[in-house]
Amino acid sequence: LKVLCRYRHIWNIDLRFRPAYLGGVMQLTGNKPPAMLPKRAEYLLKDMKRMAKYYQVPLKTSGDDFQRILRTRSLAAMRFITATDMTKPEYLEPLSREFWIRFWSQHEDISEPENILTVAQKAGLSSELSQKVLEMISSPTVKDRLKETTEEAVKHGAFGMPAVVAHYNGEPHLFFGSDRLELLGSVIGEKWLGPAPS
Repeated sequence: LKVLCRYRHIWNIDLRFRPAYLGGVMQLTGNKPPAMLPKRAEYLLKDMKRMAKYYQVPLKTSGDDFQRILRTRSLAAMRFITATDMTKPEYLEPLSREFWIRFWSQHEDISEPENILTVAQKAGLSSELSQKVLEMISSPTVKDRLKETTEEAVKHGAFGMPAVVAHYNGEPHLFFGSDRLELLGSVIGEKWLGPAPS
């Protein structure tokens, strides 16, 4: 998210965020969390630290990260992001960023309504708008939209997150993981200028 935003005005791209539910992607594809394999979990924790340093993002890791991920209920947060996209899409990017910071940098809860409202306030949503969006998350319209975008991600080949779909020369190209941006640039004919281009 953050690195693609840095490239938005450097590469010739029209960057669009599409909220999708990771739990739904995993269920639809029969995928399993990578941390279920102990050696892979051990590697991923080390790699996350290296990636955070390389990409200059404020990721804070701890030994129980995977347990924390597995026990976190993120569906309400994803529905809140979806409802925001349907109501005031200009807040989609800052809201997504604030949820990321709260979960990955601050190790704070993102599942309870009061915490979701705190994130919304930090992203710039007014109290009135935040409350309105929160009331929308149980509506069939929002639930259906999140389900549709999740199914669309899977249709493009997603099996986990993060997933980027580049539409280039009339064809969608899926890139999985945060370490595929250099390859993405190559496919769309753009030059990779490192993790923090000036």
